[in-house]
Amino acid sequence: MNKNFAIARIALAVAFAGAAAGALAQVPAGYPATYQKMVDAAKKEGKLVIYGATDSKAAQPLIKDFNALYPGITVEYNDMNSTEVYNRFISESAAGGATADVLWSSAMDLQMKLAADGYAMAYKSVEAPKIPGWAMWKDMAYGTTFEPAAIVYNKRLVTGAEVPKTHADFAKLITTEKFRDKVTTYDIEKSGVGFMFMAQDAHDFPQFAALENAFGVAKVRVQSSTGTMLERISSGENLIGYNVLGSYALVRAKTDPSVGVVMPKDYTLILSRVQFINKNARNPNAAKLWLDYMLSARGQTIIANDSKLYAIRADVKGETTSAELIHEIGEKNVKPLPVNESLLQYLAPANRMAFLKQWKETAGKK
Repeated sequence: MNKNFAIARIALAVAFAGAAAGALAQVPAGYPATYQKMVDAAKKEGKLVIYGATDSKAAQPLIKDFNALYPGITVEYNDMNSTEVYNRFISESAAGGATADVLWSSAMDLQMKLAADGYAMAYKSVEAPKIPGWAMWKDMAYGTTFEPAAIVYNKRLVTGAEVPKTHADFAKLITTEKFRDKVTTYDIEKSGVGFMFMAQDAHDFPQFAALENAFGVAKVRVQSSTGTMLERISSGENLIGYNVLGSYALVRAKTDPSVGVVMPKDYTLILSRVQFINKNARNPNAAKLWLDYMLSARGQTIIANDSKLYAIRADVKGETTSAELIHEIGEKNVKPLPVNESLLQYLAPANRMAFLKQWKETAGKK
């Protein structure tokens, strides 16, 4: 997640000039020889426009490395929150104007809706066999990361005995007087990823009604961005946060002694940032290179070790990888959200309105 409606642009261009630069833009090892035609076509396009709900700081190492691999392609990265990625793309597409070549967002359900509604280009990535089957949909939408939904707390003010280990522990804890006005989570009306996580909890957590009521008792404070929640937990303004994007929280916890992170032991939802190519992309070849790069061992290593977003590929090593997270939580407790139509259940207008109405009447009561 990003700051509400914040837009930052990164344009990292490496000029293609001369044979030396041309030698760098070679077909990656193991790719078919015909891939060179796509590389050449992408260099002629010379540009790639990405709308992303990933912080610019995390996206920059990927863009820099992509430019090193394919010099001559200018990457314009537009950093927005997940709802804005969806709304801006829909608006621009309807107007027939310039828009993104690639969409990359943590709001998996909104990405799936766009893909299912016909906005995604069919492209079978050469790297597709290396990612889990649940992370792909019809050669159109691809999961790129393996990020947990976490409980985050202030280590100075929440004692060891209070730290919840499960969703039920959390629901019980926040009804106590100490946590009144001190609990935070995403504003599910404004945050696409927040809505998706909460809707999935309604499906997976048998005591979800009790959880909603507990949020109401606690007078939960909602935010549109992960960064705001982490700041308020660190300062003590809030004591505990729910369904916080774990990749960002764990990075913060490494340098902030006030921040503690818990992966619930009953189940931990796993988000995978979904990426697809616009069916009407102005730079389709550059977009295909980017998608393949993001799923490659090289790109996934950058995702894990530089962007700290948790690589989805099982063969990538490091602390911020799916293999390490599964080892830490336990395979039976990990619940990846699949990249398929099941994500769309709560996006139907009537279902969404009913869910938000119930949320306001329970969790939203003040």
